[in-house]
Amino acid sequence: MSYEAPYRGLRVVDLSQGIAGPYAAMLLAQYGADVIKVEPPEGDWARILGVRYGDQTVFSIAGNLGKRSIAVDLKTHEGREIVHRLIAGANIFLEGFRPGVAARLGIGYDDVAAINPGIIYVSVSGFGQTGPESQRPAMDPILQAFTGLIATNRGPDGVPHRVTPIVVDMSTALYTFQALSAAIYARRDEPRGCYLDASLLQSAAALQVVHMMAHHLEGGRMRPGITPGGSFAAADGFMFVITLHESDFRSLCDALDLPEVRDDPRFATSDLRYQHLTDLMAKLSERFKRYTTTELAGRFRAAGLMHSRVNDYLEFLRDPHVEATGIVTWVEQPGVGRVPIPRAPGLMPPTPGSPRATAPSLDQHRKEILAELGLT
Repeated sequence: MSYEAPYRGLRVVDLSQGIAGPYAAMLLAQYGADVIKVEPPEGDWARILGVRYGDQTVFSIAGNLGKRSIAVDLKTHEGREIVHRLIAGANIFLEGFRPGVAARLGIGYDDVAAINPGIIYVSVSGFGQTGPESQRPAMDPILQAFTGLIATNRGPDGVPHRVTPIVVDMSTALYTFQALSAAIYARRDEPRGCYLDASLLQSAAALQVVHMMAHHLEGGRMRPGITPGGSFAAADGFMFVITLHESDFRSLCDALDLPEVRDDPRFATSDLRYQHLTDLMAKLSERFKRYTTTELAGRFRAAGLMHSRVNDYLEFLRDPHVEATGIVTWVEQPGVGRVPIPRAPGLMPPTPGSPRATAPSLDQHRKEILAELGLT
């Protein structure tokens, strides 16, 4: 065991699909676990989401780095035999079927625990294992809508919009990895394994705990903290700025050469500014447009204000700070090309070309996995 690979020696059997379960298992692989991705003959459905590069997509690459892949038909006796043998030698088992399906396939928790009583079993689902909505098919945007996230993200047209990054899937992956890490630690002193129920529903709710509390306590609408703040159109893009303290508002006005706004009694406090927000934002927006984002960044940096140019992903990847900190590792993915891998906090960067930096193609490791199981 080491800080670099604390889970070396653990074997994980990963039957989850999409990105939530697979990404959680991928993190186990990044920390040294031997993760065997068991896919149906047609492959994990993440392999067909978006643009395809052979049998890969950006979803399958992100979710399977560092794993080994074998394709198995669970509807056959031979397929179930392979999975049962894998379970017998595993420490962790993940599945992402709709509630009840794993049991019908003979790999529900009771089935798996009978084969290996010490195993940690994880179910990843959309709406959870119980309740009237448990059988509903669900993906990230559906849970954004169900839990209130989309309702809080209204555009200028007043229409609720989804958050484009898959925040519910990714938060589910991280919460699942957190629960797994705690269970792995506890397993040292426990005689048996355990069952963990992880759902997109639960994760989406936990992700929004602050907003849910505020909406409950404040009558259905969350009051912003210090006003003003947000995105402002500049001469060549957008700038996002936050005023956290009362002094920040005065600093913002000084940075924009707006003493008349700073000294206007209507804007003397955050509460007053909130009451006159339309007039205030109009005055600020007009002044922002006079400057480029570079000019604004210089002024705000000198004033000590929290700010950022609103970058797109390609601008972010090219930013000198990103390059200097090394938080993104560029690796060659076979059959795809050079891809950026943002490094999760605490992880050592993967070595390009190593198993940790490579997502397997479908069924890539069949022969070696079957050989390890004593099968042809």
